[in-house]
Amino acid sequence: MVRATVPDLTSVHRVKPEDVPNPNWLRPGDPSVYQQGFGDDLLKKHGVVVIPSVVSTNSWNMIFTDTEAAKLIDIKQERFALDTRFVKRP
Repeated sequence: MVRATVPDLTSVHRVKPEDVPNPNWLRPGDPSVYQQGFGDDLLKKHGVVVIPSVVSTNSWNMIFTDTEAAKLIDIKQERFALDTRFVKRP
């Protein structure tokens, strides 16, 4: 997991759930060509994008082309392992 601070929020484009063309895209699954194109277009227009997480519905993902575009500071990384006790078993 990565935590960072973006000091200039004017460089960040926020995608609200209602801005996503297909609400089903916010569900887990393999990304389609259309989803990939949507993401590619966002990154071409905006260097930094914040979009709802598909994996954790109460979280957001920040996507950027490089740390210079995002002007990130205070970057911290930590290993992440999903606690398998939370995975539903058949």
